[in-house]
Amino acid sequence: MVVITGSNGNIGTALRQKLKSDYRVVGLDRDDSKHTDIVADLTSPDSLALAFRELRDRHGQDISAVVHLAAYFDFTGEKSPLYDKVNVEGTKNLLTALADFEVARFIYSGTMLVHQAVSPGERVTESTPIAPKWAYPESKAETEDAIREHCQDTPFTLLHLAGLYDDHTAVPTLAHQIARIYERDMKAHLHSGDQDAGQSFIHLDDMLELIKRCIDCRNALPADNVILAGEPDVMSYQQLQDELGRLIHGADVWRTLSLPQPLAKAGAWLEEKAEPVVPDAIDHGEKPFIRPFLIDLACDHYALDISHAKYLLDWQPRHSIHNKLETLVSNLKKDPVAWYQNNGIRAPEWLVEADEKTDKPEAMRQRHETWYRDEHARNLWGAFFNIALGAWLIASVPRLAYESQAMVYSDIISGIAIMVLASLSLSWRLPLARWATAGVGLWVMSAPLVFWAPSTSAYLNGSLIGFLVVALSVLLRPAPGISPLAVMSGPTIPPGWQYSPSSWLQRLPIIILAFIGFFISAYMAAYQLGHVDTIWEPFFAGAIPDDGKNGTSEIITSSISEAWPVPDAGAGAMVYLLEILVGVIGSSQRWRTMPWLTLLFGILIVPLGAVSITFIIIQPILLDTWCTLCLMAAAAMLLQIPFSVDELVATCQFLRRRKRAGHSLLRAFIFGDTDEGGKSMTSVKALNTTDDFERSPVAIIQDIFTGGVRLCYGLLACIVLGSLLMLSRLLLGVEGSMADAHHLIGALVLTISVTSLAEVARPLRYLNLFLALGLIICALVLDSTLLVTGVTLLIAVLIMVTSIPRGPVNGKYGNWSRLIV
Repeated sequence: MVVITGSNGNIGTALRQKLKSDYRVVGLDRDDSKHTDIVADLTSPDSLALAFRELRDRHGQDISAVVHLAAYFDFTGEKSPLYDKVNVEGTKNLLTALADFEVARFIYSGTMLVHQAVSPGERVTESTPIAPKWAYPESKAETEDAIREHCQDTPFTLLHLAGLYDDHTAVPTLAHQIARIYERDMKAHLHSGDQDAGQSFIHLDDMLELIKRCIDCRNALPADNVILAGEPDVMSYQQLQDELGRLIHGADVWRTLSLPQPLAKAGAWLEEKAEPVVPDAIDHGEKPFIRPFLIDLACDHYALDISHAKYLLDWQPRHSIHNKLETLVSNLKKDPVAWYQNNGIRAPEWLVEADEKTDKPEAMRQRHETWYRDEHARNLWGAFFNIALGAWLIASVPRLAYESQAMVYSDIISGIAIMVLASLSLSWRLPLARWATAGVGLWVMSAPLVFWAPSTSAYLNGSLIGFLVVALSVLLRPAPGISPLAVMSGPTIPPGWQYSPSSWLQRLPIIILAFIGFFISAYMAAYQLGHVDTIWEPFFAGAIPDDGKNGTSEIITSSISEAWPVPDAGAGAMVYLLEILVGVIGSSQRWRTMPWLTLLFGILIVPLGAVSITFIIIQPILLDTWCTLCLMAAAAMLLQIPFSVDELVATCQFLRRRKRAGHSLLRAFIFGDTDEGGKSMTSVKALNTTDDFERSPVAIIQDIFTGGVRLCYGLLACIVLGSLLMLSRLLLGVEGSMADAHHLIGALVLTISVTSLAEVARPLRYLNLFLALGLIICALVLDSTLLVTGVTLLIAVLIMVTSIPRGPVNGKYGNWSRLIV
């Protein structure tokens, strides 16, 4: 009779099958199942006493071998109380319960990791010192001490086994290494240890044969017996990397960079500590696999001397990891999701959903990679151009009159960084380098404002070079950082909609208006920086007599403007540049492929548009004058709002659908996702579809204004009425508090009415009713002439009347349509 503890586990189940033809096998496990003959809990002496009483009654007290497989294991590296409770004390309880039985051999499943690691070129032997480095092997070593102490009269064999694998699964370190390379995770290219070091593995079939021979030879083995078992030929970490890269991606050499251990440990610690900040967001609270303690083990080498196993058991492995990697990878590609599940690794969400939608996630991944590499190769000129721009930035220092030492250092350092990062961007495997290059480009755009560039050339050079660097980093295909599933599947038009709110025809008006706003703001910034001596103002004189300034110059040099740490007009110009960049990036599907970008686009337009309007409101109230250029820039910003609202609505609807479907909201927000109602894109041609500009300008303009923005007579009337209120100082000579009330309410009516031109925002027009009511109250409360009071009441009534009709709404917007009343 052979007793197996942990008989429900994968090894226990397989061992039972291996032995059943030659031995009567009795399985012990704490969980009752078809592989459990007797239920027993190692942590409970009473449970074990009852279990072995049942064993004696059913099978007698002669036991050929007890194979002790049951153990607690985790890969956190932390000293869990369960190590002592299950592994050490549980084994003591088991040996106590066996004291009344005749046991020919007690076989314990241990690990080679109890031994001190050796250097590459050396081998671990049974006499190598016991020096475990972390919690799991420490508990195994303590358990072996307990076995020696309690097995005074029972022969025992301690198997020091290599890392286990079979055709479908592998020890966690190898399984995660395979998964990182399969996903092309950045960490798959980094290693903090000796790349020549490696660890021995053992195939499940070889382990089962080893245990069977231990049982067969139980009487011939020494009473106190330790056997090292594993494949004697070890693949180094770099050899594993190269072979896996070849098998998975066809790469001849998998580039693996050495990372200093202190830096790697710091990164692993930060990643581990950062996870609880967003529980259930990206990986549903799952901790990262690479922990700081694993960094300390990265140089450990475990090549085994198995001569003892050959001599005592005539055993040596029939399998080798080098030959079996192809089988492991083949099974991964055949069914990636099942492979991840079998290895206890959480599969990427794009892979899980691709499996649900297409049943061929590996084919989708390969198709995406082919498309991505082709697009990257087609647009390599962007990275080369950025290298040239970095060199230009450095060369500009001696040629341009910077007159600012801070800007000199900034441009030299930024130029070097751009050249280095753009060079890294030449590799399609480093999408993060493109984002990093764009980050430096943003700084180059900001530096002339932060350091108050003293010359026009320095300001224009920084703005233009920074703008081009960002554009060439992230605007060119393929857009970096998007989920393969989002790119390769899903609809262009949101479910329930009639058009894509992310199409070029929808974004084009915003981009054109942003260019207009940029030119105006950059001109005002030049005055604030002292690059020009005068500023154009055709209508408004300054409020302060004899200061030599017109309305525009007084406002943009007022205490409100100078309260900013940078020129506020320059900040506005930079916002317009960002709008242009964010407006251009992405495809017609970006409402679901780049949700973070569409929300950023909305933030740049809607909230900042409100800030711009607020600044316009306070001009005559606090500064008692006007700024024509400010009004023009604010108008450009305001007109962008209705063209951007529909994309915000579509993106929020998409994120809500993903959340309701049980997907990670944060992952969908950052990396994009597929969506309901769409079919997978099966060709590169489908991925490269663009808006049709091969039509007449009239047809294109008609399409722009038959999307989400539609003119409405009632709202047009409100826009006119709001404008009249804002100009009542000039048209009716209104003064004092009534003039301020007209200006404030008129600006708000104008803003709400323009925004409501977007069909999805049409319900906002009802806010005009409250503003009209406020206007009536002002007419009745504030002192003014009879004419002004009458006109005020008339305008208020007209605003109410013209705000009630909904106007034409011809589009369909999914479940948002019911809100458009």
